[in-house]
Amino acid sequence: MAAAAAVSSSFFTCRFNALSVLLVVLGFVTILHFNKCEAQLSPTFYDSTCPNVSAIVREQLVLAQSSDPRIFASLIRLFFHDCFTDGCEASLLLDNTTEIKSEKFARPNNNSARGFEVIDAVKTAVESSCPGVVSCADILAIAAEASVYLSEGPSWTVLLGRKDGRTTNFTAANNLPSPFDNVTVLRQKFTDVGLNDTDLVALSGAHTFGRAQCFTFIRRLYNFSDGNPDPSLNTTYLAELQQRCPQGGNGSVLNNLDLDTPDVFDNKYYTNLQNLNGLLTTDQDLLSAADTNASTAPDVNRFAADQNVFFESFIQGMIKMGNIAVLTGSNGEVRGNCRVVNGASGSQLAIQLRNSEASSAEEI
Repeated sequence: MAAAAAVSSSFFTCRFNALSVLLVVLGFVTILHFNKCEAQLSPTFYDSTCPNVSAIVREQLVLAQSSDPRIFASLIRLFFHDCFTDGCEASLLLDNTTEIKSEKFARPNNNSARGFEVIDAVKTAVESSCPGVVSCADILAIAAEASVYLSEGPSWTVLLGRKDGRTTNFTAANNLPSPFDNVTVLRQKFTDVGLNDTDLVALSGAHTFGRAQCFTFIRRLYNFSDGNPDPSLNTTYLAELQQRCPQGGNGSVLNNLDLDTPDVFDNKYYTNLQNLNGLLTTDQDLLSAADTNASTAPDVNRFAADQNVFFESFIQGMIKMGNIAVLTGSNGEVRGNCRVVNGASGSQLAIQLRNSEASSAEEI
């Protein structure tokens, strides 16, 4: 999930009240206490206006996954990138217009973020059942939870009631957490949006499925330090990666983020780190970097030892992330088209249509 934009602590303007949510994790029940924005995100927000929204989202995701096995991991990443760029308000979904500079073309997203057509299909299905009711921001949140559950991971109650934003922040999108960041930088970027070290390690566990392009880790294979490979890479794994990603080769070749179960949401990501089989520098550094013993390494080992502990921490991290700087009430809108703000002019829509056609060549 490597990507996130710094948001100053003053950006969080909501006061918080306690809320409890019932979670079902691998057949056992636990009560999770967390904070919710006074602006009234609620698990029952659509109970009277669109009671089947979660079922509609899941149905569309199952259809999408039948032709794209990677889509679940891609949708988690969309939610992550959206929330870390000025909050969970679907700004990432907006295309270029005469007034909007799309975050899709920021460095961490360009030719990498994918799944926009799937969100379009979900939005169309939801609109046909409940027109003008469900925001694109909430669709992203529901899709993220459904993607985990449909990949054999945990399920949780999604808080709803977000509104969609009308602006983007291209500069912030360029500062999303990167696979090239060290642990110190990553920790600061998470702190900037109100997330702690345990959240960092737990949310990084989304790399238990999905793919990464060779260019995101090739430095580890050949010239990590003084012309040598990264010493924190298992030598057998190193040889395999060098075959897949030769020097001067195609940097867009895809590689499984999880060596063992690449399409299943489980805790194998953490056991891979213990075996020095982390793909990205930002993955392996959570355990192996010199300054992680007192910060992130203990959580890596906890999650490797107990999948249920990982699932509980992941859920808490996702709920906290889903509350970052949300818009509610009159502070946002419910877009009719996730790619464009309501009331866009004809010229804006023409640019949006060209962007929509161009995005069919998405890569990860």
